[in-house]
Amino acid sequence: MSSTHLTRRTLLAGATAVALGATTIGTTVKAAAAEQAQVPDIWREFSRSPFTHPQIPYVGRAGHRGGAARFPRPRHFADVTEYGAVPDGTTDCAPAINRAIAAAGRAGGGTVTIPPGTFRIDGLIHIGDSGVVLRGAGSGRTTLYATKSLTELIGVYGSRYGGDKSAWSWAGGLIWLAPRARWDSLVAAVQSRAWPFEGWTGNKRDEWTPLTAVEPARQGSWTITVADPEGLHPGRLVLLRLADDPAHTLLQHMAGGGPGPASYSWDDKTKLLSYVPYEWPVRVTRVRGRRVTLERPLPLDVRPEWNPQLTTHVTELTGSGVEGLTLEVVETPQSPHLLDKGYNGVALQCAYDCWVDDVTVTNVDNGFGLVAASACTLRRTRVAGRGSHHPYFCREGSHDNLIEDFTIEQRTVPAPPNTQLHGINVEGLSSYNVWSRGEMQMGTFDSHRGLPFADVRTDITVNNNGRHGGDASAGPLFGARFTHWNIRVTNGRAGLMKIDGLAPYSATVGVNEVTEFDQIDVPDFTGDLHARLELYGTTDAVRPRNLYDAQRDL
Repeated sequence: MSSTHLTRRTLLAGATAVALGATTIGTTVKAAAAEQAQVPDIWREFSRSPFTHPQIPYVGRAGHRGGAARFPRPRHFADVTEYGAVPDGTTDCAPAINRAIAAAGRAGGGTVTIPPGTFRIDGLIHIGDSGVVLRGAGSGRTTLYATKSLTELIGVYGSRYGGDKSAWSWAGGLIWLAPRARWDSLVAAVQSRAWPFEGWTGNKRDEWTPLTAVEPARQGSWTITVADPEGLHPGRLVLLRLADDPAHTLLQHMAGGGPGPASYSWDDKTKLLSYVPYEWPVRVTRVRGRRVTLERPLPLDVRPEWNPQLTTHVTELTGSGVEGLTLEVVETPQSPHLLDKGYNGVALQCAYDCWVDDVTVTNVDNGFGLVAASACTLRRTRVAGRGSHHPYFCREGSHDNLIEDFTIEQRTVPAPPNTQLHGINVEGLSSYNVWSRGEMQMGTFDSHRGLPFADVRTDITVNNNGRHGGDASAGPLFGARFTHWNIRVTNGRAGLMKIDGLAPYSATVGVNEVTEFDQIDVPDFTGDLHARLELYGTTDAVRPRNLYDAQRDL
């Protein structure tokens, strides 16, 4: 027998040795990682006072139904093929799909299914009734192929702030979730060229009535005292409305207060001033005499000088969603900056407790939009194709939303001249929103001025090659309690990643080392920003890894 002959026992012995070696190496790597993992002081502080921490906001109730892991499953109502939709890629199926959705709404809600295949749509898809879910067979199996822009379908949409900008650069979607009456009024305003406000109180912000005054309370409180509880009951959605005063102390409070915000020039920030009063939608969970418990803690102090009230609002869209499909838009060149034609993806507007799950949008001007939307969840969403202006936008007073397990793919064609790429956008006093577990192959953390505050970006990998936007008249980039937690910047570019030198009363925790170049910002406020920086220069070492998940567990 040759000395090189390998017996079965020899082979087994060698395999065992290799396995043991691999196990040892794996254990060593895990042990090193565990040794490297660090719990920052700021997390220990937050754990002791989660609702009132000065730098980190409490976002543990963000998202649909307070961040529920599962979405509702309304009864099956119809399949779109029963209303004439044909998956041949050539028949215009938008009328049939909209007929099925409208019929489900008239029936009180239900699930409208779309089978596998490609369905051409030459119009937009509108969900205008609560409790209606549009469900495909999966984002890899059901495709809606959209051929027209919102400019073609509705008309030119100018900016209410003047100029030649197209508001389709930041509004609307080819799948559009908005309460029917509100959507009708928006379309009518656009077509009459009376450029509207887009939020909870109508095109002119006058569609509300007071319910009751609210007594002073502190940010983080779950219970408030009202003057008159009549009409309030568990489950009712109300607006907490806070007006600013001549000294702009409300805006100062949103920025954390102190000498810096007090000395800031607010009066000339005309766009920012148009965003107030601050309107925060919230459900009532309990009424005991004049004591009212809310489903989320107060986002701000409630002070008499801001005339705090609970008010009515336009009828909300609630309990509706879009699931399991790809919206593929006909490929066109990306338009110059702020001149988008409206090849947009999915928009949620005046929506509360709604959701999008397992949806991909391709070749869009703007991907997924939250416009005066609150308590909504976008889960397993993806923006792909030729490149987009705002892959995700969150504006016009959108609060308490959760965007998780999201992906922005690298563009498939080079960016044309004079276009702009933002990324995950937030602006317009939007607060307590969370972006969690994301992969951004391009883009940036687009704080788009307009004093967004108390927002969280956590557990995200980003190739930071975009640029933020924002008109100077929209005021500061950041308000208080903005947090970046466990951010992995693959190209080492600093812009809006490490924010301890920009955002007041905020936190940057667990960000790898980054370097300033290209777009370099200066702080809006003078003096000490009271910002925290911990575990800078580390990669995935901070524990907990995901700030939102940890707050849920807490």
